[in-house]
Amino acid sequence: MAKKEESPLSRVPRAVRVASLLSEGEELSGDDQGDEDEDDHAYEGVPNGGWHTSSLSLSLPSTIAAPHPMDGLPGGSTPVTPVIKAGWLDKNPPQGSYIYQKRWVRLDADHLRYFDSNKDAYSKRFISVACISRVAAIGDQKFEVITNNRTFAFRAESDVERKEWMQALQQAMAEQRARARLSSAYLLGVPGSEQPDRAGSLELRGFKNKLYVAVVGDKVQLYKNLEEYHLGIGITFIDMSVGNVKEVDRRSFDLTTPYRIFSFSADSELEKEQWLEAMQGAVAEALSTSEVAERIWAAVPNRFCADCGAPQPDWASINLCVVICKRCAGEHRGLGAGVSKVRSLKMDRKVWTETLIEALCAAVTTTDLAETQALLGCGAGISCFSGDPEAPTPLALAEQAGQTLQMEFLRNNRTTEVPRLDSMKPLEKHYSVILPTVSHSGFLYKTASAGKLLQDRRAREEFSRRWCVLSDGVLSYYENERAVTPNGEIRASEIVCLAVPLPDTHGFEHTFEVYTEGERLYLFGLESMEQAHEWVKCIAKAFVPPLAEELLARDFERLGRLPYKAGLSLQRAQEGWFSLSGSELRAVFPEGPCEEPLQLRKLQELSIQGDSENQVLVLVERRRTLYIQGERRLDFMGWLGAIQKAAASMGDTLSEQQLGDSDIPVIVYRCVDYITQCGLTSEGIYRKCGQTSKTQRLLESLRQDARSVHLKEGEQHVDDVSSALKRFLRDLPDGLFTRAQRLAWLEASEIEDEEEKVSRYRELLVRLPPVNRATVKALVSHLYCVQCFSDTNQMNVHNLAIVFGPTLFQTDGQDYKAGRVVEDLINHYVVVFSVDEEELRKQREEITAIVKMRVAGTASGTQHAGDFICTVYLEEKKAETEQHVKIPASMTAEELTLEILDRRNVGIREKDYWTCFEVNEREEAERPLHFAEKVLPILHGLGTDSHLVVKKHQAMEAMLLYLASRVSDTKHGMMKFREDRSLLGLGLPSGGFHDRYFILNSSCLRLYKEVRSHRPEKEWPVKSLKVYLGVKKKLRPPTCWGFTVVHETEKHEKQQWYLCCDTQMELREWFATFLFVQHDGLVWPSEPSRVSRAVPEVRLGSVSLIPLRGSENEMRRSVAAFTADPLSLLRNV
Repeated sequence: MAKKEESPLSRVPRAVRVASLLSEGEELSGDDQGDEDEDDHAYEGVPNGGWHTSSLSLSLPSTIAAPHPMDGLPGGSTPVTPVIKAGWLDKNPPQGSYIYQKRWVRLDADHLRYFDSNKDAYSKRFISVACISRVAAIGDQKFEVITNNRTFAFRAESDVERKEWMQALQQAMAEQRARARLSSAYLLGVPGSEQPDRAGSLELRGFKNKLYVAVVGDKVQLYKNLEEYHLGIGITFIDMSVGNVKEVDRRSFDLTTPYRIFSFSADSELEKEQWLEAMQGAVAEALSTSEVAERIWAAVPNRFCADCGAPQPDWASINLCVVICKRCAGEHRGLGAGVSKVRSLKMDRKVWTETLIEALCAAVTTTDLAETQALLGCGAGISCFSGDPEAPTPLALAEQAGQTLQMEFLRNNRTTEVPRLDSMKPLEKHYSVILPTVSHSGFLYKTASAGKLLQDRRAREEFSRRWCVLSDGVLSYYENERAVTPNGEIRASEIVCLAVPLPDTHGFEHTFEVYTEGERLYLFGLESMEQAHEWVKCIAKAFVPPLAEELLARDFERLGRLPYKAGLSLQRAQEGWFSLSGSELRAVFPEGPCEEPLQLRKLQELSIQGDSENQVLVLVERRRTLYIQGERRLDFMGWLGAIQKAAASMGDTLSEQQLGDSDIPVIVYRCVDYITQCGLTSEGIYRKCGQTSKTQRLLESLRQDARSVHLKEGEQHVDDVSSALKRFLRDLPDGLFTRAQRLAWLEASEIEDEEEKVSRYRELLVRLPPVNRATVKALVSHLYCVQCFSDTNQMNVHNLAIVFGPTLFQTDGQDYKAGRVVEDLINHYVVVFSVDEEELRKQREEITAIVKMRVAGTASGTQHAGDFICTVYLEEKKAETEQHVKIPASMTAEELTLEILDRRNVGIREKDYWTCFEVNEREEAERPLHFAEKVLPILHGLGTDSHLVVKKHQAMEAMLLYLASRVSDTKHGMMKFREDRSLLGLGLPSGGFHDRYFILNSSCLRLYKEVRSHRPEKEWPVKSLKVYLGVKKKLRPPTCWGFTVVHETEKHEKQQWYLCCDTQMELREWFATFLFVQHDGLVWPSEPSRVSRAVPEVRLGSVSLIPLRGSENEMRRSVAAFTADPLSLLRNV
């Protein structure tokens, strides 16, 4: 019998150990809006974003086994505290609001934490279990978690679920108190907490107030303040096992993980050094796991691989309790996690509990454990009934007997599959026995293998009849059915893709393509659809592993494996399985369930990054991003063409178009958005027709790929765009209101009672297909805005109805009922489409901004149609600092800056260098616009990850002093240089920064390999360069004083370089010289205009406009007036 272990309660976990992962672009969350006290809004500016919706990342289980902590491991770090219970709960803010907020809640042995989403890595708040005094039920499905000074109210979906949560919390509290009685961790007033290595206040970028930070073990814990630290109520953890700490400047340092960078600032340089030392110690503790291997190797049989006998094996199968080498670990991993759970002795520190180490050390000497292993290998059930009601399972019996080694072994084998051995096959193939045995044979017609994609049709004469046999994972093809030696064979393990072209693509009616790792393509054909389908099914079963079998449940056009990056793991590529069916791309990843399919026609972005050797396909849908890498060029190019074709419009009907998030066709959204921005005040909009040739070309490009078409003022006229939209709607085969329901809509317009008519419209709207319904609402909403400007554009409701009635109902214009339907929908827009307060608020803000700018433009005589409306921020990007500004073609950066400052009544003092900056969030860089630079061309070139912000230029004074004191118009010196070859941090070959010598004069920027070089390696015309301050941190710049140089060629291709200086002063000198030579010495206006413009009147007629910043009473009066009569704003215009 195995020796009996001491009670698990004697092993107290040293600290909370929760793995924290955060995907690219996510940031640490602040508190719930309204969840905490009044200064919680200070934490709202930093969102916990990322892949929230349908994210391509692993879902967490709702319940996980209780913890089994590890102690006595010298130098080892504490393992993850397992989750006891997890699920969705409604949380009530402490102010007593009746609006509950849905939160993902997790409970482990030490903490109760809640998140915005189950995909979030960082919690919004955590509560120490030791600080919970009691849990009480309050009303239906509600319960309270009560601490010494705070009460947290939650609501479950049922009384049963509430009871489960309360029992789990009460059990966790009891276990926590039992552990606390055995420990002396009451030193800081937080029962059960570990003495921190360092604690104190730090500034964290993105938070208004300082946070209280504690370095505890291998975690960095964040609290709002010292009081909450003592109370055990914090914000979140940062796991240092994936962290790195780097000094930035005199008082600042960065805590870097593969997923984001946390920028801290201390009060002094000395404090910064102390924080650096503490956090570096936490990193060292997190990574110190070599003791695990040493302890396991202490047992002599564990010093050799259990499979091949290799010495010092550093991997193990934790459910089979054997130690294996790296090569054999790969074989075990190929069996699947259901057969062998492979973990590293040195890297997977969190899995190595004390009992698991003892199990491995005792596996070869403990008789009863060896017997358990033998029984399990023979097919014994882990969860079978033991016959004892008090201990119904083998695991419960082991626990009752105190056999902790047996318990650990049984736990790790709960999901183990029994290998399906074929008694007729030799045992040397035991590593592939879990793959199903697939056999099939018959005649196929085959062409010669190719090394490139088949662009042309293969004639029937190019196919040869071959007898093909699929058996034992090998597809062999013979000259005939009597031949003994095959002409060739394709191993299933080498197949990377299986594609099914459309019927009649080649000489045979039905064909399929097989792609192999050796960059070869095999084409097979048959006349019979049933036989071809059977072959495709059998081949797919032969090369697709069990984890991806669900992809075989439906027909596909393409199936295979590809390297990818997604979710919370962007630091290295993994191999996933993909299936393309219609416009859906399904994916199965190694460590998770089948993801929600990507709707390719709803993609926000489909682009190809990189050069021809290292291509990456980027797919973005609803804030989740998937990077597919072209490791093998042949099958990748096939996937690329197929995905691009599936993402394009499939036909002429609405549902076959490229769609946006709201099921609105992208072609409609593009046109409506452009006219909203540039044509609301254009006289005769939609009544005037554009040029026929331009309209036709635009419509063809939109129908082909609307997602890639970006309408720009100056390139397309509003009348051309409006004509393209009308033509598209008129040419719909089934019409916007569908042929089946068209007559019902026309008949409804003749109902005399208005309420009855509106009710009938609402009924008919529900019957429309989802895409048609969303399109009707979007179009009518747009027309509602257009008619608000009828005093200027001459297009009131009646005129719009005359134009759009025949267009939408596809009539000849003789039937007045079509126009009446459109007129009714616009007049009753809010009621028919159930426009809620939030939608009305957004539309109200847009209309108010347009009206204010139109009035201001009319007063100054500069108003004209086609001005661009954009959002500009003051000092930082926040909702409360945004301003909607109309940008005429003549507006300069200085004029835009003054207008923003005037709107916010910001005074300009001496030596205040207010400037408009172009901020590129993706590149982590910003460019101060020259005061005379035109704003409109910049707006047209802005991407979705860029915006404009007006703020003070902190370095301008120092730059002007440098320019005034220098004696030459040139600049030269050494800088660190790197070309832009990396792709979105995907780990592709890129090279680092290298020392290069630069010379900048009035005409060009030259790069030399070294100071003594006579010929430059590169040369760029200085006037065509855009210089941005900053270098994205994923490139690991050698210093924090860098800038990004962008050059656009004549073919509109962008090239990018990164330069780093050794000091901040050197950076300012280079940047000042760039500005000086690019703008002929005029860096800042000698006599800048400081005459403030008149602040626009906040009243229009008898109704107050909604102020962007004003008193609460003003806001309420304005909103109430607009809600009562939304069009009253415009009647007096």
